[in-house]
Amino acid sequence: MTAETREEVSDAQLVHRFRADPELFTAVYDRYFRDIYLYVAGRLDVQAGEDIAAETFCLAFRDRDRFDPVRGGLRPWLFGIATNLMARHRRQEVRHYRALARASAEPEAGGHEDSVVDSVAAQRMKPQLAKALATLNKGERDVITLVSLGQLTHQEVAEALGVSYGTVGSRLSRARKKINNSLDQEAFHG
Repeated sequence: MTAETREEVSDAQLVHRFRADPELFTAVYDRYFRDIYLYVAGRLDVQAGEDIAAETFCLAFRDRDRFDPVRGGLRPWLFGIATNLMARHRRQEVRHYRALARASAEPEAGGHEDSVVDSVAAQRMKPQLAKALATLNKGERDVITLVSLGQLTHQEVAEALGVSYGTVGSRLSRARKKINNSLDQEAFHG
């Protein structure tokens, strides 16, 4: 599929096509893999990003006939699958945020790619923000990272997590308040 064709084919058309010919599911992979990978790698690490993104698409392919376009788009459906898979890695995610909070300018002993991703993430998130994210509960952390890292709308987050639009708003509000309080305390004590 060319870049021009990719933009012209809607998600609804993709669904219709891969239901008729499962081999066409690769178009879904081509369109969304990078977004899913970056979201997971931003929350966990490079290796988990690769593993969970791949597993997300395996599960999506397996369950492709159960996808209901009336309930939402492919993108939030895939982010929902990835978020559910990450629940298994929740402790690792909290450790990752704590490590980012302690990150120094010196490269770590891990692989080069891990150190590059960690360095970029540390610069983007700042250690204080990473520390604040580690204090959020799972629901709050899922919502705020889907909005910030995944660039999903509130409606897409609701679809991805299987919660109401109002729940997304309240979790996001609580998460922002906790992060602001944590950052304020850090600034006061720092």
